[in-house]
Amino acid sequence: MSRIGNKPISIPEGVGIDKKEGLVEVKGPKGELEIEVDKRINVKLEDEILSLSRNSEEPVVKGLHGLYRTLIANSIQGVTEGFFKILELQGVGFKVVMKGNDLELSVGYSHTVLFKAVEGISFKVPDQNTIHVEGIDKGLVGQVAANIRSVKPPEPYKGKGIRYQGEYVRRKAGKAALGAGAPGAPTTGGG
Repeated sequence: MSRIGNKPISIPEGVGIDKKEGLVEVKGPKGELEIEVDKRINVKLEDEILSLSRNSEEPVVKGLHGLYRTLIANSIQGVTEGFFKILELQGVGFKVVMKGNDLELSVGYSHTVLFKAVEGISFKVPDQNTIHVEGIDKGLVGQVAANIRSVKPPEPYKGKGIRYQGEYVRRKAGKAALGAGAPGAPTTGGG
C-alpha cells in the first residue's frame, strides 16, 4: 500500500487543475505545468481535493502511484511558491556576473565560462560569490543548479569550486600533511 500515493492533495486558492486523458495541467499565479500520467494511475478531482488511485497491485504500479502524486504536489507548489537553489563560489578570484540573462563565471580557468539562460529558469546574483537559481519546475531547477555546479565542482584539497549553500565538502590531507612522523610516511635511513 503506497502511503504517499494515497495521501490526498488539497488544492490552494488561485490554482486551477485541468485533467485530461493521461495529462494533468496545473495553472497558478507563477505559471503553468503539465504532467503526463501513466494510464494505470487514475486521477480524481472532487471539492478542491485531488486523489490518485491505481488499477493494479504490481510493484511497478505501486511505485508510479507515489511518484505521480509527488509530481503533481510539486507542480502545485511550484506554480504557487516556486523553487530555488543557492550556489556559492569559493576560491580566490572566483566570481560570477550577469551578462543579460546569462551567467559569466570566473572560476580559475584561463577563460571565463558563459552559462546560457534556460527557458523557465531565472538567475539572480546578489553578490559576486552567490547564484540564485529560481523556477516553477522543481526538476528543472535542480538540473540547472547541478549543471552550473559541474562547471567547477569543489575539489577536496582546498575546497575551491562551486557548491550548494550549506554543502559539506570532505577535505583530504595533502602530501605535506603526511610529513615526518605520520604513519605510512617514507623513512630515510642508511643501511
